[in-house]
Amino acid sequence: MDPRDTAPDSWEQEEDAEAPASAAELPAAFAALNVNAKPFVPNVNAPVFVPSFLQGSPAETPAPDGSPEPAANMEVADTAAPVENGNTEADMNAEEETWEQKEEPGGDEGGGGQQDQTGSEGGCEEGGAAGREDEEMMMEEEEEEMPVPKVAPPLPDAPKKEHVNVVFIGHVDAGKSTIGGQIMYLTGMVDKRTLEKYEREAKEKNRETWYLSWALDTNQEERDKGKTVEVGRAYFETEKKHFTILDAPGHKSFVPNMIGGASQADLAVLVISARKGEFETGFEKGGQTREHAMLAKTAGVKHLIVLINKMDDPTVNWSLERYEECKEKLVPFLKKVGFNPKKDIHFMPCSGLTGANLKEPAAECSWYTGLPFIAHLDSLPNFNRSSDGPVRLPIVDKYKDMGTVILGKLESGSISKAQQLVMMPNRHTVEVLSLLSDDVETDDAGPGENLKLRLKGIEEEEILPGFILCSPDNLCHSGRTFDAQIVIIEHKSIICPGYNAVLHIHTCIEEVQITALICLVDKKTGDKSKTRPRFVKQDQVCIARLRAAGIICLETFKDFPQMGRFTLRDEGKTIAIGKVLKLVPEKD
Repeated sequence: MDPRDTAPDSWEQEEDAEAPASAAELPAAFAALNVNAKPFVPNVNAPVFVPSFLQGSPAETPAPDGSPEPAANMEVADTAAPVENGNTEADMNAEEETWEQKEEPGGDEGGGGQQDQTGSEGGCEEGGAAGREDEEMMMEEEEEEMPVPKVAPPLPDAPKKEHVNVVFIGHVDAGKSTIGGQIMYLTGMVDKRTLEKYEREAKEKNRETWYLSWALDTNQEERDKGKTVEVGRAYFETEKKHFTILDAPGHKSFVPNMIGGASQADLAVLVISARKGEFETGFEKGGQTREHAMLAKTAGVKHLIVLINKMDDPTVNWSLERYEECKEKLVPFLKKVGFNPKKDIHFMPCSGLTGANLKEPAAECSWYTGLPFIAHLDSLPNFNRSSDGPVRLPIVDKYKDMGTVILGKLESGSISKAQQLVMMPNRHTVEVLSLLSDDVETDDAGPGENLKLRLKGIEEEEILPGFILCSPDNLCHSGRTFDAQIVIIEHKSIICPGYNAVLHIHTCIEEVQITALICLVDKKTGDKSKTRPRFVKQDQVCIARLRAAGIICLETFKDFPQMGRFTLRDEGKTIAIGKVLKLVPEKD
């Protein structure tokens, strides 16, 4: 029979053989146990945990200098518990101090008299093993439950970083989402574990090069097809600025979504694939590269960064010739759209899949001497925005969540909690219940920030994308008829009065009809024709009167450029771009 299965002669002998040490220390440890201790608050960022039940009660121990401190600091920790992982740094420091201060008295009378801290830990090990395990279990459970917020809230006294919205545009499969995902990984917004999970899932679907884009393409349909449909959102921070990535879809069926994304952006990144054949298809007549660059310009993006992606591809292999070839073809076109090649455009090579030249300069690419992409974004000059202007917030999206929640980018003015605003064009008075700027709750927000507002006094069904939140004392204009200057970009036949198209203005999408052509404008001199034209054709500029199917919010381009420029689309193509010259009051 196995000796282990037999019962011992005497249980006492067995125990004594195993634990002579702990038996002696247990009564002492239990005597010092504080039954009325404060509830345990796990702090993930604390130094190594040393159990404190070896401290005597304050009455026995001659208190060291800072004895009232630990109690006071524990209070801080308790109140801060609900926002455990999102604590401000000040709280973190306070909590760290608590642990250190508690270690010192513990060291004075550890397991066997005077020992240093390591000794006290050793002495506690046996007596306190069970206690340690419980508390570690608690730590683990807590850690699992708490979702870690991706962006740590800034310190209260830190100056607010400038918010910049960056839209990624370009042809299908140029690598927009992958670059977005790679940037989030490089700036630490997506942890390695999540990416490894995506990589495994992507491998199972035989799509292993897509895993980075899954950080931005979150829904199942986008992942299965590898095409972005909706504008993905994410944020990352550099030393000076706070960036919101808007990942626009490249597919031509989803251009309306892309226009919505571009209308919120301050800066566009045109992603071009350098791979043989891909650049050409993206750039030829039906490709999205041309259309997107043009839409970005119309949407009011002033600065364009052209990222020539997939430089690591075997057909390219970081060759300078290919880079220059792409550049030469793009410059004349971008110039025609209205970007100034010297000031507004910046070219750079990169590889989204390997992350080369996004954060660190690429070793393979010795001929490129400029800054890598993230560093270049950080070094851009500030955008001047008026925070004292009237409040204008075009609505991009809305949903129900304990009230009515709307999303949009604040174009001008500033919004604070409990402020009364008016929803145009329906003139509903609403109150701001809470503000989230990039998913971090704040009390006030300035222009250029992407906001989620929870509103009181309006139902979700009463809001449509394209409505605008305004300050009550300065409402935005709304109407149906307006005069605009339009440039016909591509249209096979002629355009006459009575022509219908879809108007995209800020975040609003509405059907319009050209009711009258007023005059033609000479492209070179800017002179207006004396007679009314009977029709306009491609590449002509005219002033026309347009009438929308419903009432829309708009401003003249002169007063408020972000809400005065528009695009006209028809049959899935962008036909014209234009700016609002004047609003025509309705005839009753």
